[in-house]
Amino acid sequence: MLIYLRVLKESFFFALNALRTNLLRTFLSLLGVTIGIFAIIGVLAAIDSLENEIKDGLSSLDISTIYVLKISFGPTELEPYQYQDFPNVSYEEYLMLKRSLPELDAITYTFFTSPENIKFEDKTVTGVGIQPHTADFYDLENLKLADGRFFSDSEDVSGSPVVVLGYEIAQSLFDSVDPIGKRVRIYGNKFTVIGVLQKEGAGAFGPSKDESAYIPVNFIRRIYSDTNPNTTTAMIMKPKSGTDTDEFIAMVEQKLRNSRGLKGDDLSTFFINPLKGFADFLDEVTGVMTLIGIVISGFSMLVGGFGIANIMFVSVKERTNLIGIQKSLGAKRRFILSQFLFEAVILALFGGLFGLFFVWLGTVIANLAVDDFEFILSMKNVILGTSISAVIGLIAGIIPAFVAAKLDPVEAIRTGM
Repeated sequence: MLIYLRVLKESFFFALNALRTNLLRTFLSLLGVTIGIFAIIGVLAAIDSLENEIKDGLSSLDISTIYVLKISFGPTELEPYQYQDFPNVSYEEYLMLKRSLPELDAITYTFFTSPENIKFEDKTVTGVGIQPHTADFYDLENLKLADGRFFSDSEDVSGSPVVVLGYEIAQSLFDSVDPIGKRVRIYGNKFTVIGVLQKEGAGAFGPSKDESAYIPVNFIRRIYSDTNPNTTTAMIMKPKSGTDTDEFIAMVEQKLRNSRGLKGDDLSTFFINPLKGFADFLDEVTGVMTLIGIVISGFSMLVGGFGIANIMFVSVKERTNLIGIQKSLGAKRRFILSQFLFEAVILALFGGLFGLFFVWLGTVIANLAVDDFEFILSMKNVILGTSISAVIGLIAGIIPAFVAAKLDPVEAIRTGM
């Protein structure tokens, strides 16, 4: 055991000496490993950051939520010409499902609208995400109010000009003034502020609730109508807890098909998008991205491996005389083999650590430059990068190490003189 510890110590100093005495050669040889580890761990760190952002965004959503509209959230087997003329889901279909689905927990009808400006006296907030919904949206999303209330069923049905503001919108328009009861201008009409939502933070999908404004959907219906081809409507729903999701979706599909008079093999003219399916799709996308990144980065690692092998062959040649002396003094093959394998691993680890350093530096710079997205370098990826470097060093050094271990001592001393 003590002999092997001494071997490791000597090999470590041999490796350091090789780095110090041949800086340019060492730099060029380790560059491939550095770039390879930077590429692989950089890709994995980016994917981890993206997954973390997605999970944070989905954590605030009920994964059982289902969207019904004329657009698919994921890949579809239909050709574009088959679904580009699908009609919007209608308010009447929303009412039909609301009263006829026994397993329904909550449902809302909504318009997807373009951003608008909101004015109060001499202050204007631009690019506000307007959210037209039915009153059910409050229960569906479990909204939390900092002040006031959400609009009622009667205000929803009549399309009353009332609005619930996101936290940031209220702060920008009113600052320290109580907004409840104040009137703001949206769509050229005056709306009464009846509520302000609690501060939520940035949203991963769509505008944050802090930067949104909620109004009764029937007000928007008077402006656009359900059949306007330039708008998109949707029903958002979730089944009761414990309900079989597949059976619930099949029931929704059958009722909508019956409502639209679709029979037999007629194509369903709508898409049912469960959030769970969307989350699974995102997992598949990130998995494919990871695989592509690793394959591309693997070429850099291959170049790095050849670089390490090259420097080890040169090291064997330069130390042929020393190897001959060691063997003539009784050093066994495993002693010589261990020296060069350990040296190759050390050299590769240096390259890997440089690569990890640059990934860490990249995450620091990226986090300083981007406010709404957190780049992370996990300990798992640090360990993975270190392990890959060690394995590359071991593989790249094994042939030169065997060559050194098989040298004849007499020939080695004579050749090295």
